[in-house]
Amino acid sequence: MKRLFVILSGLFLALSASGQDLPAAWEELTSPDFVKATQKSEGVCIIPMGVIEKHGPHLPLGTDVFTARAISLKSASTEYCIVYPFYFAGQIFEAKQQPGTIAYSPELLYKMLDETCKEIARNGIKKILLVNGHGGNTNFLQYFCQSQLAEAKDYAVYLFTPSVDAATRTKIASMRKSATGGHADEEESSVMMLIKPDLVKKEQAASQSGVDQNRLQLPNAYTAIWWYAKYPNHYAGDAKDADAELGKVIFDQHCKQLSEVIKAVKADKVTQKLQNDFYQESASPQATKVKP
Repeated sequence: MKRLFVILSGLFLALSASGQDLPAAWEELTSPDFVKATQKSEGVCIIPMGVIEKHGPHLPLGTDVFTARAISLKSASTEYCIVYPFYFAGQIFEAKQQPGTIAYSPELLYKMLDETCKEIARNGIKKILLVNGHGGNTNFLQYFCQSQLAEAKDYAVYLFTPSVDAATRTKIASMRKSATGGHADEEESSVMMLIKPDLVKKEQAASQSGVDQNRLQLPNAYTAIWWYAKYPNHYAGDAKDADAELGKVIFDQHCKQLSEVIKAVKADKVTQKLQNDFYQESASPQATKVKP
């Protein structure tokens, strides 16, 4: 009887394991399961992007990628897709003066992301969704997406561009204690208190200033040193009142929105068709016909 129980228990566990959902995280998949995941995801993969940089005196250097990846994995649990591993090769020259910052050359940043997308596509995934956790990446990623038209590709790159709806904005405003922010502030710190509370040193949040120093006056002109002129401590805001409850409001709204975008990207049959039309016309511009 005991032997029968052991056999039945083993069979039950084996059946349970075989029925488990596929992991979303790329690195957790076996090679055979990767094929199944590609099919289940309908060929969609997220690259959660950030950088390694100072986040005030109280948050870990990897805050941006921790946040982007947590949002991506949570969203993928609702609308399945594959989530690429921890990706930290991003634009962060403005923080090179701070300990722990990793700032790769512009050439390497572009080439690394380009090669990564090509390798993802070579593995059968033709829709790549960039999820950015770092403000300093925004212009770089928009340029990267636009440059996809430079040469023909058999895949499409999308950039998640989140927004905050009016109801959530009102709720956040009612919960916030601080009036300013921008980097390692009350909101960003609150999200980290939700997803990585063990890495947040909230008691150190007030040990450095996150006040705008306003050291450069150049209206209607842009220069690279603008951020350093405002926030030399690489800290913008006041995070001493950060709270996981506020973090959950922000996190949940982003996850809901990203899940909807994943679903829309899966259903998108227009982008790649238009890309192919564009590539064909670009190869012979004089043959391009005027559209009605």
